[in-house]
Amino acid sequence: MQSETEKFDLIILGRGAAAFSAAIKASELSGGGMSIAMIGTGPLGGTCVNVGCVPSKYLLEASHLVFNPSHPRMPGIYESPVKHDFSEVMRGLRSYVAHARDAKYSQVIETYSNVKIFGGLGKFIDRKTVMIFDPDGRESAKISGSNILIATGSSPTAPQIEGLSDTGFLTSDTIWSLEELPESFAIIGGGAIGLELGQALLHFGSKVTIIEALDSLLPQTEPEIGFAMRARLEKEGMKFYLRARVIQVSKSEKGKTVHVVTHRGKEVVEAAEIIVATGRKANTEFLNLAAVGVDTDPRGLIKTSNMMKTSSPGIYAAGDCVSKNIFLETLAAREGVVAVSNMFGEDLRIDYDSATWAVFTSPQVAGVGMTENEFSRKNGSCSCRVFSLENLTKASIIGETDGIIKITVDPKDNRIVGMHIMAPNATDIITEGAYAVKNRYTIEDVIATSHIFPSISEGVKLAAQSFIRDLSRMACCVE
Repeated sequence: MQSETEKFDLIILGRGAAAFSAAIKASELSGGGMSIAMIGTGPLGGTCVNVGCVPSKYLLEASHLVFNPSHPRMPGIYESPVKHDFSEVMRGLRSYVAHARDAKYSQVIETYSNVKIFGGLGKFIDRKTVMIFDPDGRESAKISGSNILIATGSSPTAPQIEGLSDTGFLTSDTIWSLEELPESFAIIGGGAIGLELGQALLHFGSKVTIIEALDSLLPQTEPEIGFAMRARLEKEGMKFYLRARVIQVSKSEKGKTVHVVTHRGKEVVEAAEIIVATGRKANTEFLNLAAVGVDTDPRGLIKTSNMMKTSSPGIYAAGDCVSKNIFLETLAAREGVVAVSNMFGEDLRIDYDSATWAVFTSPQVAGVGMTENEFSRKNGSCSCRVFSLENLTKASIIGETDGIIKITVDPKDNRIVGMHIMAPNATDIITEGAYAVKNRYTIEDVIATSHIFPSISEGVKLAAQSFIRDLSRMACCVE
């Protein structure tokens, strides 16, 4: 262990999106003069580039290239099976992840000479001092900093189910090492991760069963979208057990057996492999937070103000280790910027109300702001409309009518407080909803804004128009 304490202006615990965003912003604000320590284990870039957004979207896009030609949506276009090699796809995926990590993280941080990277786990000694431990648990360095940012991210968590550990399972962290495609999967969890992985594997040819404790999919969005997504995936061949509880997992001749309790009683799901996608936990256990007065919620997530300050002076937090409802790479990066800006004396605040989220299934799902139920619980009543893509010309042209756009407004002033979309390119279109919620636009503002015809984004305007007229009595492009 080093005998002396190395001093820095800023210590960042973590090496993911929030950490990099904070380090770069601090460097910019100080003209490269701020000395920064970044501490972490595993590959640079954290969850998103290594085991999250990047590999999952790569796998999804590849799977659609296999599935869609075999399932044409337009008359006169015939099935055309695509020859593919799953093992080669996975090798390509891992190669691209390595490239993205090198180009967007390793090479980038090398250009900041004021940033020193430490490999290991950091643990608070006091509010300004951190001890770093190497992979073998030995003390390797002690450093101090005027300000400290906790950006340690999260890891997959698995429920306590009899036989699960002995039987073995995959998570969103470990699935990327697959070489061969199992014949079937049982996925425990019907949220974003479960549905994205499930549809990708289904499109490659596996049989997929989703087991979800709630009575609908994607609980963060509108129930109409959850129902529509289930119907779409069932049409593609996916099976579902909703309001189901897994009570036991065991090995079998065919692979693995999942024992499930539903309203019908005890049932059995046979699969070659199991994926657990029931959520993630904050990487905060090793930090010794109690010793420095950093408060956490019951999930172990760090409580912060909207300036990203923790309960302990001089200590900030950002990213997936923070207590909130939305966990996204882009939001983590913004939190890192907010935290560092406030360290420099600025008055910057995070805006969760206009933060967008997305699920990259096909069709995609994206949302911003409050749902109908959330706004009604808070305010007593709301006004909302549900627009079906069956009434959208572009959706009919491309044969993608399994979709919904739902807008929620405050009935007092017609201000848009929430928008949720299930549609092709929903992840791009939802930015219009973010502008609307952030800038307090009304449905009249959306209606008065020109939208391209025919396009999927035109559905947002039609959804707004449905507040003022019967769309079945409206010709194309009527204002």
